Amino acid sequence: MDEQSIRSAIDQHWAASAEGDQFAEHQIYHDDAVCEYPQSGEVIHGRHNLQALRSHHPGKPSGFKVRRIVGSDQLWVTEYIITYEGKRAFTVSIMEFRDDKVAHETQYFADPFDAPAWRSQWVEVRK
Repeated sequence: MDEQSIRSAIDQHWAASAEGDQFAEHQIYHDDAVCEYPQSGEVIHGRHNLQALRSHHPGKPSGFKVRRIVGSDQLWVTEYIITYEGKRAFTVSIMEFRDDKVAHETQYFADPFDAPAWRSQWVEVRK
């Protein structure tokens, strides 16, 4: 699959995720895909388990915004924000493709934090 086709598949994946379309969201994965959540230590084996896990999440997202997607060849990174129950989770997804589907994904989730006052002279704070 060429880079333009991969980018299109990723765009469709995130659009389906934002809409809550569990079927379309998981079409991007190989049946034997592995997804890791390093912060919790969880490893999800297989597209069906990943779809089932996400389908049973108790808090459906109330917001979803892709900030940027970068990649080439078989490695693609998406930075996005998911809002659950009014709380934003800054998220990074690293997708590794095999043939035309995701074979491995690693997702990192980070909570926002207040900017320390001592840095104020050097930074711009966006909310």
